[in-house]
Amino acid sequence: MKACVDIGGTKVAVSLVRDASGSDRPAPMAVRVAEPTVKTGAVDALARQVLALIDAACAQVGCARADITATGVSSCGPFVLVDGRIEVANPNICGGLAGAPRDIGNEWTRIPLEEPLVQALGTVRIANDAVAALVAERRWGALRGSENCAYVTWSTGVGAGLCVDGHVLRGKNGNAGHAGHSFVVDGDAAALCGCGNRGDVESMIAGGSLEGRIGTDAERLMTAATQGDVRAVRTVQQLCEVMGRMLYNLIATLDLQRISLGGSVFLHHAGLLLPQLEREVQRHFPALTQGVELCVAGLADKVGDYAALALVDKD
Repeated sequence: MKACVDIGGTKVAVSLVRDASGSDRPAPMAVRVAEPTVKTGAVDALARQVLALIDAACAQVGCARADITATGVSSCGPFVLVDGRIEVANPNICGGLAGAPRDIGNEWTRIPLEEPLVQALGTVRIANDAVAALVAERRWGALRGSENCAYVTWSTGVGAGLCVDGHVLRGKNGNAGHAGHSFVVDGDAAALCGCGNRGDVESMIAGGSLEGRIGTDAERLMTAATQGDVRAVRTVQQLCEVMGRMLYNLIATLDLQRISLGGSVFLHHAGLLLPQLEREVQRHFPALTQGVELCVAGLADKVGDYAALALVDKD
């Protein structure tokens, strides 16, 4: 049995999968449990939440924590390395970061993750959620066979996993692909991101920022745009201009061929968003963008679960 942990700014999900290493299709989940991400209490509350969810999942299938042979953790970042172990400094969870919403309910600046999980579980592999999703999409999803590609998530936050010449990019602390914190606007229109940046992609379009910035959440906005509300249609166009600019920057910088898109904001409204993103990308420098494909994540809303599995499932 392997444990798959998906940690986001909104929820934590744990799945158990019976070992099927080497399969060209992801093994079915034996059980899945989820709850909102804990954001109060001691700084180790997130790690304790993960362990409690693993125990709850084990109880449902009649196994013990000791029966788990490996645990993959697909987590929102950024990461900070402390004594060689990963800690999480995510502005949607850590209320002590500059710019983080005041209503988070804590003063954390980083959260121990790898150390307590390794102590409790043994074999644990952690990667940024977008990087892990890229690995899963290349193995089982829409990026199979792609050597120059990216997975981009548009959800509570915005991030990317990147692959160039067949090599997955990770960076010095595992933070390669944090394009959501790249700058796209400045001046009076620039919104404040939870990380402290003003005018980065995440501050402008992420699901976690929309309520505060435009007065409505992504679901209500996209629904109104689908129904033809003129103001909502224009707002969605503006969001797609920002996301399209980020996608183009990735393409221009890394010479990508295909980008798989996921995350709750995108997946729930892919029919509305994908054509606009395609138009936004294709209107830039054809020498770089011609033939580049944007597609819906092949693993769809299971990409987070299978991202964690991909970290511990051998080819």
